[in-house]
Amino acid sequence: MNTASNDLPNDTPNGPADAALDDRDALYLRRAIELSAQAGHSGNRPFGAVILSRDGELLAEGWNDTLSGGDCTGHAEVNALRSAAPKHPREALVGATMYASGEPCVMCAGAIFWSGIRRVVFGLDAVRLRSFRQMHVGAGDLEMSCREVFATSPQAFEVIGPALAAEATVPHAAFWKRG
Repeated sequence: MNTASNDLPNDTPNGPADAALDDRDALYLRRAIELSAQAGHSGNRPFGAVILSRDGELLAEGWNDTLSGGDCTGHAEVNALRSAAPKHPREALVGATMYASGEPCVMCAGAIFWSGIRRVVFGLDAVRLRSFRQMHVGAGDLEMSCREVFATSPQAFEVIGPALAAEATVPHAAFWKRG
């Protein structure tokens, strides 16, 4: 159901209420949102991701480069994992948090699982993301939430989101409305 919201563009459906974040989670989720804006400004779909170790060390950042890079798997989360993996032992990833400007898709959720990361904080939820994507042919996704993917894991996941959804919406509103 499409209804107006004070926090989102009028043509964006309301999604779930924002999750509360502590200061650290808000800081790094905002960084992922900044990266998503950079991706959008460079002509790529506006998604960004940050990986932070349990101890607060920045392990990697990534943004979507599927259009400029020509790699359909070049999603922000996957690119952040590709950057982190050669530089950090898997043990560092096991206790890390993935911050994603948008809810991880099925592919990214699988990559997060295989990395050993078990904590995910995301901005814009998949339902609101689909409202933007539906404006463009070929921009759909498998309609399964990351929570559904992670629920099939034998290990427990902590998933926080949507959070800061109004902020995370801004790069999408700018990108998807372009002709």
